[in-house]
Amino acid sequence: MTTPVTTPASVPVNVSAAAPAPTASPRTARKSARRRELGAAGALMTPFFILLVTVFLIPVATAVWLSFFSDDQPGLGFGPERTVFVGLRSYTAVLTDPTFLSGLGTVVLYCVIYIPLMVIGALALALLLDSGVVRLRSWAQLGLFLPHAVPGIIAAVIWLYLYTPGLSPVIDLLGKADITIDFLGVHTVVPSIVNIALWSNLGYNMVVFYAALQAVPREVIEASVVDGAGPVRTALQIKTPLVRSSVVMVAMFTLIFALQLFTEPMLLSQSTPMISSRFSPSMYIYDAAFTRNNYGLAAAASVVLLVCTIALSYGVTRWTNRSDAAEEDAR
Repeated sequence: MTTPVTTPASVPVNVSAAAPAPTASPRTARKSARRRELGAAGALMTPFFILLVTVFLIPVATAVWLSFFSDDQPGLGFGPERTVFVGLRSYTAVLTDPTFLSGLGTVVLYCVIYIPLMVIGALALALLLDSGVVRLRSWAQLGLFLPHAVPGIIAAVIWLYLYTPGLSPVIDLLGKADITIDFLGVHTVVPSIVNIALWSNLGYNMVVFYAALQAVPREVIEASVVDGAGPVRTALQIKTPLVRSSVVMVAMFTLIFALQLFTEPMLLSQSTPMISSRFSPSMYIYDAAFTRNNYGLAAAASVVLLVCTIALSYGVTRWTNRSDAAEEDAR
């Protein structure tokens, strides 16, 4: 006979120990991870936004505010000077000033000459270095980049020495060959300024293109060689399309900096009457603020130049995006 075994009533049974521990819901976990990501992104982006506000947004807002005011002296100029609201009068004065419009035309001519030479020249040098045709590649890169390390003011002084008759060994050498060139003449002053800018910035943009070319898969280049493509065809039809984004970036930044033309003509203006104090929009702004003490006019001209820069940059970006979309549709 089997005797049944019973559990004494005095022995407690721990029911809670067998129950599963509560866990966080997937939704709560996702929210926590999202908060951590936002916190990390905010910590990384805070320095950028601080710089953006302090060096861009605040100056732009100040310039816009100043452009609506002007200093006025009542009483035929004998009364105390006071700041009055003038609305859009400064903008009207800027946009109807022939010297400002002439400066815009000069900058447009400068951009038409400078930007294609800069982009094509830098890309051609980068393609030569990437092809392996150039020997001592590291030394060639260093030699091309060194002019960019020279400050813009010093570079302008160096070229001013080379452009000045009686001082320049280049002009003396050309004179011995019965070649007379006035580098600061009415028709050559803009190309001379372009030459200074090219000398200073060509090497830097070449490094940008060369770094982009290094990211091109070597398998693609090897496949093009196997298919019978020569060096020129490989460079133009294989490598160049693959670094198109870098070409657009360099062209856009070159455009932005070209519109701010100031250092080179400002220094060259000391040696030639072909460069006036309002030769470019930036020089016009400088003259209005620090020579004529008309800060409202200078602020209005600054805002106009900023709007032109933003509009052109936006146009380049839109044109690039449409071209990319057209290529994708064609494929």
